[in-house]
Amino acid sequence: MKKNAKLSDVVDFLDGFCGVSAVRDFPPAHNGLQFENSGKVTRIAAAVDGGGAEIGVAAHLGADLLIVHHGLYWEPSIPVVGFRYEKVKALIDSDMAVYSVHLPLDAHPEIGNNTLIAHALELEILGRCFEYEGTEIGVVARAPREGRSELELRLRSLFPQTYKSMAFGSENPEKIAICSGSCGEAVPHLREMGIDTLVCGELRQRHFTMAQEMGLNLYPCGHYATECFGVAALGELAAKHFGLKCDFIEMPNPL
Repeated sequence: MKKNAKLSDVVDFLDGFCGVSAVRDFPPAHNGLQFENSGKVTRIAAAVDGGGAEIGVAAHLGADLLIVHHGLYWEPSIPVVGFRYEKVKALIDSDMAVYSVHLPLDAHPEIGNNTLIAHALELEILGRCFEYEGTEIGVVARAPREGRSELELRLRSLFPQTYKSMAFGSENPEKIAICSGSCGEAVPHLREMGIDTLVCGELRQRHFTMAQEMGLNLYPCGHYATECFGVAALGELAAKHFGLKCDFIEMPNPL
């Protein structure tokens, strides 16, 4: 007989561990339970996005709870037709709930994307950075003693498909800021923070010129790639807590 847990118990655990009520987020994020099922969880899946493809794979795996970083409702209220209808139908047909957690997961001190990226790069975390609505989302880490070239080697190894480099800053930086996902708004403030090196998810075309003019090392390594860490860890944590199985659904997203 399959092990199962009450959906409400799993949601309470996730809400509490992630501290969703304490972190202000962008309004469309809707952190927490976004779509409920009939009330029990027997298998968990985790994915960066709550897309139709991820829902389909989760259903195929037999999951009845999908934990995602980017949820279902990033657009204004719109008619549930076409592919939107198909997503809702797939969730109902498979009795699958969806739980989403955005900035609380980026910022989490234990399993947040930025903390786990620092650990994966074997960097010592020194503090936090990039405050949004009262919560510091990013981390500041000590740079490798071997300098920028060693950091670049580690980044290429960790993000082999999405690594990019704009190296116009110090060859021996002291500190590195890390912020998963979109981080362009932080770039103009790096120098006033005493930092010239940033590892992030995505930037815009103008940030190349800013890197040249401000003397910065910018390493955009992919929005998707930098945000796999936290949700995979959260899914495993919830599954372990309730004695269930969790699968991380990876997509070939190059962005």
